[in-house]
Amino acid sequence: MNRKLLMFLFIMLLLAGCYDRIELEQQSYVVAMGIDKTDRKGVYAFTYQIANPEVGSAAGQGGADEAPAEIVTVDGADILSATHTANSFVTKKITLDHTKVIVVSEELARDEDFIRVIQSASRSPQIRRGVQLVVSREDASDFINNNKPLMEQRPHKYYQFMLDRATQTGIIPEATLHRFFQITEGDADLFLAIYATTEQSDQTENKKTEDQYIAGEIPQIGGSPTQFMGSAVFKEGQMIDTFTGEETRFAQILDNTLEMETLFATIPDPLMPEYQIAYNYSQKEDPSINIQYHKEKPTTIDVQIPYQAEILAVPSLIKYSQNKEYQKVLRETLTKRLNEKTAELVRKSQEEYRSDPFYWSLYVRKYFKDVKDYEEADWHKKIYPNAKITVNYKMEKLEFGKMINDSNLDEVRD
Repeated sequence: MNRKLLMFLFIMLLLAGCYDRIELEQQSYVVAMGIDKTDRKGVYAFTYQIANPEVGSAAGQGGADEAPAEIVTVDGADILSATHTANSFVTKKITLDHTKVIVVSEELARDEDFIRVIQSASRSPQIRRGVQLVVSREDASDFINNNKPLMEQRPHKYYQFMLDRATQTGIIPEATLHRFFQITEGDADLFLAIYATTEQSDQTENKKTEDQYIAGEIPQIGGSPTQFMGSAVFKEGQMIDTFTGEETRFAQILDNTLEMETLFATIPDPLMPEYQIAYNYSQKEDPSINIQYHKEKPTTIDVQIPYQAEILAVPSLIKYSQNKEYQKVLRETLTKRLNEKTAELVRKSQEEYRSDPFYWSLYVRKYFKDVKDYEEADWHKKIYPNAKITVNYKMEKLEFGKMINDSNLDEVRD
């Protein structure tokens, strides 16, 4: 009898772990959250985009007129208290476990109090550290409401596909909450957040290269109004500037803590500058970053970047693939342009920001015995702004795609 009673009590203890279980259909899943300033100090407007899981799924039973998401906005002092307030009129329990992005208005991101409101995201066990931080040029609530993708009804899939692809091509940075807090609390480098907008800029102009834009400047006709391009630059937890897609790409090339796949780019044809040559840039190995710290004189930073290029389009129809001299000119032009563009970004970071977006402070820490010694050396004010930096690209391979010959214009138009 005692044995049966003990077994019964043991089973009851195991079942007790399910007492607080909430069924899936009883929860509201937030896929995007927006944060804006209000007229009151310490009070912010929080916008929640809550996904309707039945819309767009093969097993969904929702009606044809059902919206893919519900969007609500409430005021609050922090993320968690605002979430509880929203639950007073949202039918199901709001959960943040599946949140993909946190969108912050540029106005709030440039405010010195931004760090005060975003820090609550690090305390909640619901919000994952892999959530991407997006800065919108307009209010975050306007961005979320205006973002209406045409090809993907499910909002969580839209954010996942859009951000994954743009990050792989380098036009936006990897901007997780974990990385934001890691860099900000390290107090030595610049953090790059994703820059986006749903509003077209009045200064839109056609530029010759595809990545010299920031969000809102890309000329487009039709499609979704939402543009993800470039990055918002943060120093010590506050936004200070923006990078174009091109500058964002170079920042990621120089940062060994990030992974970037092949990127598509164009350069002026060295023999016929009125045309653009399109190529794929790729790296088979990380850049070599060598930092020599000197206490009494400028620190030296030497960066060597091996890369490969595959030529995809030559509108001038010049036969680079068959002429060794032309290939030499093309190689030199590609490498020179990469060196010059990178030097511009490095110089800008030293003179204007006095800090780097490349996470190079990791390589200088080995010269200090403890954190206090490292902080006294001051990467922001002393080491990086005065460092002597050299960056050299070295082309390992130049390829010309599947075809050796381009069309012969003289034969086509005889």
